[in-house]
Amino acid sequence: MLTLLWFLWLKGVDEELEAERARESALRAEYQDKLQKAVSLDELKKQRAQVIQYVNLLEKQLPSKAEMDALLSDINQAGLGRSLQFDLFRPGQLVVKDYYAELPISLKVTGRYHDIGAFTADIANLSRIVTLNNLSIAPTTAGNALSLEATAKTYRYLDPEEIAAQRAAAKPGAKK
Repeated sequence: MLTLLWFLWLKGVDEELEAERARESALRAEYQDKLQKAVSLDELKKQRAQVIQYVNLLEKQLPSKAEMDALLSDINQAGLGRSLQFDLFRPGQLVVKDYYAELPISLKVTGRYHDIGAFTADIANLSRIVTLNNLSIAPTTAGNALSLEATAKTYRYLDPEEIAAQRAAAKPGAKK
């Protein structure tokens, strides 16, 4: 009887040993995973610093509130410098997004093909981010001129106060 109880007790200990061995292999795999992450941590920190530096560089290309008028003037001067005639230059309504604001500008210019191409290149080379959307080029009734209709979109980074005001307005139950 004593021998039978001894073998039953050993069987329970044997099952416990197998469970602990399985747990050991799972812990080893977890350790290897964490070790790999720890080894690459310095490289990830360097990459994060590079990304932050790149984001800061891009943010500098977004005009502030005060620079928006100068940017509109730069767009106008780019067209006038290429001898284009502005038939339409109308800034639209400011569209506020999460961290930036978008200002669409309706443009219609008339001029020669190469001048319109140079104008679009000048817009692309501005120090601030401006995109041309919905481009439409058509011949005019004058014969040797073309008409370019487009929407120029420029973006600006929101001030911290504007972001805070936007978040406060977005909260449910916020008073207006």
